[in-house]
Amino acid sequence: MSIQFYQSANRFAEATLCNELIFLSGQVPTNLQADITAQTANVLAQIDQILTACNSDKQHICEAVIYLADMRDYDGMNQAWDDWIIPGRAPARACVQAALANAQWKVEIKITAVQKTAT
Repeated sequence: MSIQFYQSANRFAEATLCNELIFLSGQVPTNLQADITAQTANVLAQIDQILTACNSDKQHICEAVIYLADMRDYDGMNQAWDDWIIPGRAPARACVQAALANAQWKVEIKITAVQKTAT
């Protein structure tokens, strides 16, 4: 069994691949002044890029864990999520409120997926 590290730094990798499974680190927004819907869309675009680089896509997501700084943002987050996800291919998902590392982040999303060659 081999483990591959995608964009690995000293503290963490953006993704780790093992046995055709892809584990993404929590992705956070780069548009810090935006509202929850725009921040979520920004994070989902980052997820798309990483999954593509790891030979996968949103159709191959097994699980998503969404962290919101404030659960009052749940509906706004879901607007971006619902626009992004493929109908009938929504993964298992959890959404919780959490104190995020940067006070300007409204959302952080962690994904587990499989590579396209695994299906």
